[in-house]
Amino acid sequence: MKRTHWYKNAVIYQIYPRSFYDSNGDGIGDLKGITAKLDYLKELGVNCVWLSPCYKSPNADNGYDISDYRDIMDEFGTLDDWKEMIKAMHERGIKLVMDLVVNHTSDEHEWFKESRKSKDNPYRDYYFWRKGRGKNGKKAPNNWTSRFGGTAWQYDEATKEWYMHLWAVKQPDLNWHNPKVRQEVHDLVKFWLDLGVDGFRCDVITYISKVVRSDGSIPDGKWKPGIRGDEMFLHGPHIHEYLHDLNKEVLSKYDCMTVGEAAGVTIEEALLYTDEKREELDTVFHFEHMGCDMFMEVIPKKFDFVKFKKILGKWQKALFDKSWNSLYYENHDQPRSLGRFTGKFGDKRKEAAKMLAISLHMQQGVPYIYQGQEIGMTNVKFRKVSQLRDQLALNIYDMIKKIPFMKPIFMAIMNRRGRDHGRVPMQWSAEKNAGFTSGTPWFEPHENYTEVNVEESLKDPNSIFYFYQKLIKLRLDSDVSDIIRDGSYDSYYDNSKDLFVYTRTLGERKLLVICNFKNKDVYFEVPKNLKGKEAKVVITNYDEKPLKDMLLRPYEAIVYEI
Repeated sequence: MKRTHWYKNAVIYQIYPRSFYDSNGDGIGDLKGITAKLDYLKELGVNCVWLSPCYKSPNADNGYDISDYRDIMDEFGTLDDWKEMIKAMHERGIKLVMDLVVNHTSDEHEWFKESRKSKDNPYRDYYFWRKGRGKNGKKAPNNWTSRFGGTAWQYDEATKEWYMHLWAVKQPDLNWHNPKVRQEVHDLVKFWLDLGVDGFRCDVITYISKVVRSDGSIPDGKWKPGIRGDEMFLHGPHIHEYLHDLNKEVLSKYDCMTVGEAAGVTIEEALLYTDEKREELDTVFHFEHMGCDMFMEVIPKKFDFVKFKKILGKWQKALFDKSWNSLYYENHDQPRSLGRFTGKFGDKRKEAAKMLAISLHMQQGVPYIYQGQEIGMTNVKFRKVSQLRDQLALNIYDMIKKIPFMKPIFMAIMNRRGRDHGRVPMQWSAEKNAGFTSGTPWFEPHENYTEVNVEESLKDPNSIFYFYQKLIKLRLDSDVSDIIRDGSYDSYYDNSKDLFVYTRTLGERKLLVICNFKNKDVYFEVPKNLKGKEAKVVITNYDEKPLKDMLLRPYEAIVYEI
């Protein structure tokens, strides 16, 4: 089948199923709930959904620990419910991208249950089992650390050996060095593609190849604070071989797309993964701009706006005519962008949300909207640990809970950086539990749901929802769509701490994007090479005005066609 690269004309909406909409009153979002809300997504205008994991799972890590790749989590419904959902999506012109989690499985997956039975079990080599160090073999095989804290190895009494888990203890890593494992992955990818899936978001895909010596031993990583060993398993020695093989044997035979979660990826590495000639992945998520307000992915710091703009611009220019960007400010692993990138917005929530939308959606690439972003959902004020649900956060708390002065610091960090901000229930209405469920919600809704909700947004012609709708139409079906999709990128005001200004140019046509990221008036002077040019307003979050030197109002954003 000829691949159309349809993703270059896509706007993708991410659904975190547990928190989207509950159809049966058990307090947990489900597949029938998604199907019930597809007309809402159709009205918004998106043409693709990325669905976070819905496979069978004991939920040690919110579905990223899979016990059966070919079935659906009981809480979310059945495979028949899933088939009904994708059929309804396709009837509405909405494609479906599923999460592909193949760096690790659950320890309750049949492969692993067999693997741990004995050293000569046929499934033993599906995972990384190694003897421990020290006199009794009770020390971990090497010094690698888990992304969730502590050693990356777990001792198993049954065979007196250790298994590797770069994430939670209940998430043993698959051994991609074993060709049988690679074939299993090929088969399960084909299974879902044959059922109609349009692509995959490949979870922690850059971890699948580990450094293993010829004698089977796995070396120590360099000593450093935080994560140790990542140079041994991040972008490992056979990663490109494995991905090319998956593309050649399976993906290339379908009109699908892939986006790889690629923490720590550089532009040079991203081009290796996504250059069309290399036939590996189509796109990747980089995290570089997400590091502009934190250290070590957890500890908050002051938002560096200048650095943020330069990173986004660097990726725009470096990938132009070579690859395709993935554009996002929010997802299930990130806090909400409102407040995070705008500072305190006060009564300017709508203006700030619309400005952020313009700043992102006018760039080249695939824009992602995270559920609730289109109505301006905001971060929660967590007051106690019992409100948290994220396994990473709870693991960190377990490590520091006996140190009294650390508890308020921990809560302060969670309120700035916690992943749970993006996982609170979708706010559908001002009814009890934000209209998310008729039962007891698995996660307490945000207290502002009576003012910030879908029902209110659909009543207000000036809402953030309708602004996103207008932006999506502009990108997909307007006389400037080709400039947004194919135009080159140039930036202005690079060192400004207030303004994000760039152009998109295609032939003789140009879009000028002006965004005030501050909750104050900021003076804008038209760049010299654009002064006196004829310009018309394409979209703005205030009222239209001619292009000239001017005072921009708080969070004002304007796009001109020149």
